[in-house]
Amino acid sequence: MSDLKRSPLDSLHREAGGRMVPFAGWEMPVMYQSILEEHRAVRESVGQFDISHMGQLFVEGEGAEEWLNRLLTNDVSALEDGQGQYTFLLNEAGGVIDDLIIYRIEEGSYFLVVNAACLSADLAWFGKHAVEGVSLRDESEGLAGIAVQGPNSVDVFSRVFGGRTLPSRNGIDVLSVEGKNLWICRTGYTGEDGFEFFCSSGAAERWWEEFAEAGAKPCGLGSRDSLRLEKCYPLNGSDLTPERTPLEAGLGFFVKLDKGEFIGRDVLQKQKEEKPTERLIAIQCNEKGAPPRPGYRVLDADGEALGVLTSGVLSPILGLGIGMAYLPVAKAKVGTDVFIESRGKKMPAKVVKKPFVA
Repeated sequence: MSDLKRSPLDSLHREAGGRMVPFAGWEMPVMYQSILEEHRAVRESVGQFDISHMGQLFVEGEGAEEWLNRLLTNDVSALEDGQGQYTFLLNEAGGVIDDLIIYRIEEGSYFLVVNAACLSADLAWFGKHAVEGVSLRDESEGLAGIAVQGPNSVDVFSRVFGGRTLPSRNGIDVLSVEGKNLWICRTGYTGEDGFEFFCSSGAAERWWEEFAEAGAKPCGLGSRDSLRLEKCYPLNGSDLTPERTPLEAGLGFFVKLDKGEFIGRDVLQKQKEEKPTERLIAIQCNEKGAPPRPGYRVLDADGEALGVLTSGVLSPILGLGIGMAYLPVAKAKVGTDVFIESRGKKMPAKVVKKPFVA
């Protein structure tokens, strides 16, 4: 018998023909009819993804801001009510335990959306550094999440909620509908406008169907991966790991070294001064062919191994293979010719500027 968790939307996925696959301890739809169609729906119109596998944490208390600021890389004190930011939870070596979004609901009250595969590690790390007067509540089991993404996502929200407007970019609103709280967050993992919607697990099917009736096409993990990679958004566990720092990943903007002490700060400060020796860069194939996959070796023009792909897909928009890899800085300049090794064959490629699709 499978130990995989099932989403509150599982029956709807199966009824719609969703192809279910294991992902981060869950059984989730990788696609319905076509990854390409779902990808294009998000780029050109609007799609919706089940993100119930992600973790939802609430941090509260008079010292919540100070505590979170010592654990996360971005500056939590810069947030005002209704604002959110992308940030990292680091180990003492500066490696990434998790990348997450934190929202300030009001003073002393925060909402964190964390990666499914990292939830246990996050909770253990937060617990290890717990302080008196600050509470952390894991509501992941009782909540469901839906991400509505694409140019028409604002229209979908307006239709479903009677003309109500979305919060500003990277913002959060807490609505009460029929006595139940709904958390509306305006961020995203596709590079398109959109919102993340969190509700009680029992209400998930209702809202999924309402968004669908308003025009949102059901989309799976396959298109979510190709969409995020076209924008060079990192995937935790692949592009981000406990052995890699945010600076090596090219994400120093979300690390505020001048805000004061936080776990991993000294390592990052030293790395910034000495400069990272490797960086996460974007690689694009020169010609059409089989899609590059994580784990494929990246070679220089002489056939010497430089690194391996941490992510790789066929870009539906470009019609070419794309990927990311950590390469030595000396070999990471935009325009550098490389090869991606696939089953003994070498695919010509080059280092390009991020993102792949503007």
